[in-house]
Amino acid sequence: MKTEEKIAARIRDVKDFPVKGVVFKDITPVLKDISLFNEITGIFANRYKNSGIDKIIGIESRGFIFGMPLAVKMDIPFVPIRKKGKLPAETVSVSYQLEYGAACIEIHKDAVSKGEKALIIDDLLATGGTTNAAVELIEKLGGKAVAAAFAIELSFLKGRENIKNKELDVFSILKY
Repeated sequence: MKTEEKIAARIRDVKDFPVKGVVFKDITPVLKDISLFNEITGIFANRYKNSGIDKIIGIESRGFIFGMPLAVKMDIPFVPIRKKGKLPAETVSVSYQLEYGAACIEIHKDAVSKGEKALIIDDLLATGGTTNAAVELIEKLGGKAVAAAFAIELSFLKGRENIKNKELDVFSILKY
């Protein structure tokens, strides 16, 4: 069975979460399958092993789940992007629209250096808003977002098309 089929078999649909009308794709059953989890991080590591990436950037919170093990596997530093007010040192922030509201995310000012190449990791690509905000944060620090990788993509929300940086290598394993 292909990795995308394994992921699809384990995804749990939760209706009306976090708001009425949304069908949430719950990855927690995927996380219980360590073999599948290792397969997912292995796919990401193989794809980006010779890409010259300097930092793995994980978006709170599920981007941490995939990002830190990937960073360890690739021997590349991990940087968290968090919700406003969650990082202890000096930060830069960006506000953006979600498919069901608004949000603000931050990164430490010293997290990315000028010219560093970053790989953004998250569990799911929906409308592209969070990815655009992460790219903007990386660029504010002088870095360059060169790729974004996701376990799942909700293609019907056109997130890939909404990503402003058309040079960004966007990759997802499973597409709905």
